[in-house]
Amino acid sequence: MSSNQEKIVECYTGNSEDGRQNYSRNDSLEFYYTKKHLDGLIKNTDRVLEIGCATGYYGFYYADKCKEYVGVDLMDFHIDTFNKKIRESGVKNLSCQVGDATDLENIANDSFDVVLCLGPMYHLPLEERKLVFAECSRVCKTGGIVAFAYITSIGTYAGACVYDDWRKTYPNEKTNDYILNKGTDDERPELFFFTMPEEMESIAKEQKLTKIKNLGTNFMCFMKIVNDMTDERFEVLRPLHDKMCEHESCTGMAGHALLVCSK
Repeated sequence: MSSNQEKIVECYTGNSEDGRQNYSRNDSLEFYYTKKHLDGLIKNTDRVLEIGCATGYYGFYYADKCKEYVGVDLMDFHIDTFNKKIRESGVKNLSCQVGDATDLENIANDSFDVVLCLGPMYHLPLEERKLVFAECSRVCKTGGIVAFAYITSIGTYAGACVYDDWRKTYPNEKTNDYILNKGTDDERPELFFFTMPEEMESIAKEQKLTKIKNLGTNFMCFMKIVNDMTDERFEVLRPLHDKMCEHESCTGMAGHALLVCSK
């Protein structure tokens, strides 16, 4: 069980994850580029497991692109919402269950072709992130795909330093210590945890996972600019954002990123 489970549950209680992909343009980019980075890796014959499935955004997106999709989430109220949506939609190859990413006790070894971990890394310290890597590797078939979403420390901090509402506060010595040294949020240090691409790749290597790509999905330094732009202006920016999400040299400056591996 994750050591900060109560704080994670408290964070999400009353804060709807349903529709988060449309909260803002910057939020939507995380979902758009996550899907883009996974293009071609999920086949219609695959069993797909998503850990941290929330209320089923990716599940419904991939339902007609795979054989079976199983979601796992720590929050029973997320699973209740997801199950309700499954019943109402009539989609037959979707299911979901409550579970802890650090101990997937109800999931058999080598049982899924694709394992997506698209949220737990945001809330777990290093040693517990390693447990999640181990569990994801365990339940994935040899030759399968495993993907991990995470928050970068440098990209997040740099974004805070240039964001209009925050740059009077950042940088500061406390944040230097918390984010750069401890890898945790300065305001909610037991709830949000940050890492860097190299650390994620190192943990993957420990689990005998082979990196396919490690790319950004959105960039906090662009957050306010992106959210305030007109649609027409954003379309002019999009080619730059596309390039930043295509090159690993930019990943450390991302806000959110996705490490995709093979087992």
